[in-house]
Amino acid sequence: MLGHDPQVDLPFVPSRVEKRVRHILQGLDFKWSYPEHPGRLTAIKNYLDQHPVPGVQLKSGSPATYNQLARVHTTSYLDHFLSLFGKSAWVDSDTTAVSPNSVNAALAAAGNAIAAVESVVNGDCQSAFALVRPPGHHAEPVRARGFCLLNNVAVAAAHAQAKLGCKRVLIVDWDAHHGNGTQDIFWADPDVLFFDTHCAAPFYPGSGDLEEVGAGFGEGYTINVPLPESAGDVAFEKVYREILVPAAAYFKPDLILVSAGFDPHRNDMALNLTYDGFRVITRIIQEIADQHCAGRLALVLEGGYNLSSLAQGVHAVLEVLAGGETPKLLEAGVREADEAAEFHRSAFSDDE
Repeated sequence: MLGHDPQVDLPFVPSRVEKRVRHILQGLDFKWSYPEHPGRLTAIKNYLDQHPVPGVQLKSGSPATYNQLARVHTTSYLDHFLSLFGKSAWVDSDTTAVSPNSVNAALAAAGNAIAAVESVVNGDCQSAFALVRPPGHHAEPVRARGFCLLNNVAVAAAHAQAKLGCKRVLIVDWDAHHGNGTQDIFWADPDVLFFDTHCAAPFYPGSGDLEEVGAGFGEGYTINVPLPESAGDVAFEKVYREILVPAAAYFKPDLILVSAGFDPHRNDMALNLTYDGFRVITRIIQEIADQHCAGRLALVLEGGYNLSSLAQGVHAVLEVLAGGETPKLLEAGVREADEAAEFHRSAFSDDE
């Protein structure tokens, strides 16, 4: 998965998309580099090596097959995508690209998402986290988008339904960006409940309004919670306890998947979460899994571009999955204010 590494300065397959992207990049007043780079996985792996979490084991899965991908992507898209093996090409005008090894990387990412689901359904582990790239939740049935080539979490969900006996799948997406591709794939499917918290439009990709609830047989099985950029830990805890918990109780999933992006961290894109915020929402989801589906819970990495908060955020989530404690959440700055008050209080008292 480290082989996916588009370099903007190298020649790309000429196309209308290539011309459009070049026009966009030429209009920038700074040098642009591809944000979704191999260093994201390397940073996570290095941090886990330096700070191992007791009980966590690292394993790898096989690449996804054509038939596994075709459950959620059209064959016309897959045929075109696979034809890009060994090439550099822009695949969407929002600056999504492939490099010569990107096809193999994307197949490995989707395959490891499947492996994570198989491990929890087969009882090999209590929960699993697929540390994969390129990410997937923006990839639609017919196109790549938002640095996403194949929709990893959707591929894993469809595999669980087709091969592992999981009729109802709950997908939670806490990435800062709305999971438009996952929503599109399961828009009319009553057997997949899609729950997405994200920074409200016009934040990319601009979808995920409150009123987007699915259609046809799937009406009501899409739940979008757009939040302001400054939302923070307490708002997230409220949303997950007051909306996700009762929705899951109604749906009664056989499996829970999480599109786990770490760009909601306060050092990254938006939404102002801390590591404790990630810990708490992880525990809430873990409790839902324990109550409704024998703990079957698998997470799949999505975004996160600040390497420090990405690595430490993944570590915090793994600690909770492995049985670690979760803190009580406070409004931003309150804990620090309490600590400062305790430190200074004696200066204003005659007590020894």
